[in-house]
Amino acid sequence: MQFTPEHEQLRQTVAKFIASDINPHVDAWEEAEQFPSHELFKKMGDLGLLGIKYDPDYGGLGLDFSYSMVLAEEMGAVDCGGVPMAIGVQTDMATPALNRFGSDELKQQFLAPAIAGDAVGCIGVSEPGGGSDVAAVKTTARKDGDDYVISGTKMWITNGMKADWCCLLANTSEGRKHENKSLIMVPMDTPGIERSKIKKIGMNASDTAQLFFDDVRVPQRNVVGREGMGFTLQMLQFQEERLWAAINALKMLDRLIDVTINYTRERSTFGKPVLDNQVVHFRLAELRTEVEALRALSWSAVEQYISGKDVTRLASMAKLKCGRLSREVADSCLQYWGGMGFTWDNPVSRAFRDGRLASIGGGADEVMLGIICKLEGTLPGTSNRKPA
Repeated sequence: MQFTPEHEQLRQTVAKFIASDINPHVDAWEEAEQFPSHELFKKMGDLGLLGIKYDPDYGGLGLDFSYSMVLAEEMGAVDCGGVPMAIGVQTDMATPALNRFGSDELKQQFLAPAIAGDAVGCIGVSEPGGGSDVAAVKTTARKDGDDYVISGTKMWITNGMKADWCCLLANTSEGRKHENKSLIMVPMDTPGIERSKIKKIGMNASDTAQLFFDDVRVPQRNVVGREGMGFTLQMLQFQEERLWAAINALKMLDRLIDVTINYTRERSTFGKPVLDNQVVHFRLAELRTEVEALRALSWSAVEQYISGKDVTRLASMAKLKCGRLSREVADSCLQYWGGMGFTWDNPVSRAFRDGRLASIGGGADEVMLGIICKLEGTLPGTSNRKPA
């Protein structure tokens, strides 16, 4: 991937914003188990950071996807995982389908305020019975006159407690499970919606909710694209979400290795620095190499995505690798911190807790492996498709 001066200027803008408006507050937000999303998103909207890849007609900057991924990568410098994840939901998970397939009316109502930072969005796919099996969602939206009447429950919804709208996946017919779903824009102040906060082992600064829909009525014109396209559109959204996850992990992983090098250089056991043990510095070198390999894979996928290629295979590989590497790096580095690594406020222990979600959210490791196997033709009943 070739970066332009404009890419670098964007990096500097994001880095300054993180240093001044995010990192000084992270510890307090982690303790409170929430951050002021409307306030922070408004500041980001004013800087143009929430609509980098979106049409200027709706307040975006009109740049290509790589610029949005620069934001994702720089957000890895935030001192926790929850705040970047909440921002990523706004920029690369709840809005791509709305931007590409939504009507002008829907984009004016939902996308433009999200880009400006005047509204917080969430994506409603996962349910209590499962998250990665998208075709199995049970939430329904039956027709009644010109409206949909929505009933069901959504689970693990990032931004769910404070969201102003939800891009909701629901069954809108009795047809085949890949053809009977639709994405529907739901204002979260609509009667019949209740929210319940979920307490987690990590990502504490990001609010996570279970959402209950009890005969929630919204106009049928709120469907994104065409009725019945929801599964396909959500699969397309997942590509951007999974690339976001992989690229967002890069700086965090590098930072864990950096702070561990510094700590093990200063910490001594048996008369010499921990870092001087070959098993330690060899392991850190190996981990750094793995991070660089993930960086190359991820940015290669972004470059191909921008050129119009199907990157399902590469995005799935990058998502799989980022989840596993997040666990591997955090666990290895924590070990070298000894007892200090087991304390709550340690940066490595926070990453150990936060990073565990990467192998679950946005498609579990096993789902990524299934996708890769299918495209490689190694599943029973499949043939080699010779992917790029």
